[in-house]
Amino acid sequence: MLIVRLLFWLSLALLAWTHVLYPAVVSAAARVGQRRVAKGDVEPTVAIVVAAYNEEASIARRIQNLLELDYPRDKLELVVSSDASSDRTEEIALQYPQVKVIPNPRGGKVAAQDRAVRQTDGEIVAFSDANCTWSPDALRTLVRAFADPKVAYVCGRLKILGADGSNKEGLYWRYELVVRDAESRLSSVTGGNGSIYAVRRSDYVEVDPRFGHDLSLPYLMVQRGRRAVYEPAAVAFEKPTPTNETEYRRKVRMFEHCWLILLRGRMFRRLGPVYGLEIVSHRLLRYTSGLLHVVLLATSLALVTHGWVYDVVLGAQLGLLAAAALGVGIARYYVLITWATLVSLWNYARRGVPANWEPLRE
Repeated sequence: MLIVRLLFWLSLALLAWTHVLYPAVVSAAARVGQRRVAKGDVEPTVAIVVAAYNEEASIARRIQNLLELDYPRDKLELVVSSDASSDRTEEIALQYPQVKVIPNPRGGKVAAQDRAVRQTDGEIVAFSDANCTWSPDALRTLVRAFADPKVAYVCGRLKILGADGSNKEGLYWRYELVVRDAESRLSSVTGGNGSIYAVRRSDYVEVDPRFGHDLSLPYLMVQRGRRAVYEPAAVAFEKPTPTNETEYRRKVRMFEHCWLILLRGRMFRRLGPVYGLEIVSHRLLRYTSGLLHVVLLATSLALVTHGWVYDVVLGAQLGLLAAAALGVGIARYYVLITWATLVSLWNYARRGVPANWEPLRE
């Protein structure tokens, strides 16, 4: 019974830390020990890469949006790198003489990005998804951080537009950005987003094409003695998936790649104590939340009637599951996304992770 009690308190403590205490602690620490970024009004040459797979419905809008950026046209190179699109993506992109179109064999998003980087010359390489838009000053704001020679990677702020459906991703994302901002000010971010980020060309790393840039590039920059920072004033816009269920399927796909990086990406080497704590608290514990919840529920059941604390924690868990089953928005979102961490781990162990996937289009 002692081991059961220890597992109960350990799982409860780790869940409380990663979801509640760590965000509060890192935010407070960032106010006290902020590492400032020496931003400047710089205008380096920039190549913007949009990796696209069957994006005929959105690629014209994406290109037009990039053409309207407030940035010197002679310092900007626009690239659409097609991952063997079988629709009219390449045909539509070729209608814009200002855009370089790179066809690729089917190899996944990262492989298409790598090839585009090799065929461009900008001092900074910026990346964007095909289904988002940028504010007119997004690029100019994004590159200001590169005036600081220590900065290798900058991600902007993705603003999720109001959903017509029941997806609570927007609420989660606001919570996530508070943590990201604090991590950036204290040390470096532990993750980016595919909608808006940029890397100094001299720091760009070609990773395993199954990894993805969002999770791998920030920690790789830190391992090389560089900084990966967040610029909230550089804004991109994107619509969420319409329901919690569609977001669940998207998260399963994403978490499969996250598990690969956690287990095979040598993520925990040469990080330093502050950034190492960020990685463990925000990434390792967040992705193992599903396992921790299973342990907590099992030990709570085993310890029922052994003390009021165990009874209260069990009641809280059963209440959360009941609320999720009844369709209460944020409860259902949390349970589904937590369950996605377990399903993705099972998928990874069972069949590995492919480099490419079919995007969700609902």
